[in-house]
Amino acid sequence: QVQLVESGGGLVQAGGSLRLSCAASGRTFSSYGMGWFRQAPGKEREFVASISWKSSTYYADSVKGRFTISRDNAKNTVYVQMNSLKPEDTAVYYCAARRSDAGIWNYWGQGTQVTVSS
Repeated sequence: QVQLVESGGGLVQAGGSLRLSCAASGRTFSSYGMGWFRQAPGKEREFVASISWKSSTYYADSVKGRFTISRDNAKNTVYVQMNSLKPEDTAVYYCAARRSDAGIWNYWGQGTQVTVSS
């Protein structure tokens, strides 16, 4: 069982930056694919970014060039650096983990709120 705990959310003005962190329990973190998703009010949860165990990265078109996902296996932590934030980035951001680099996401965090004011 893997537990994921997000932190770093908050209120920021448009154009600002935030860095979200996701701390994972477990001894096999380095072998997991990790991802970030978000869900805005009244909308479906959507993919934001992912990083494979080999540190290959993937981004949604809406955040490409503004967000950067990274991982620190020594700290069992995955990050997403969010720059040039827009009001439409406002959402609850969730961290997820999966045992392979494709397929379903097996574990989810509780989420952290990000609010971008205009």
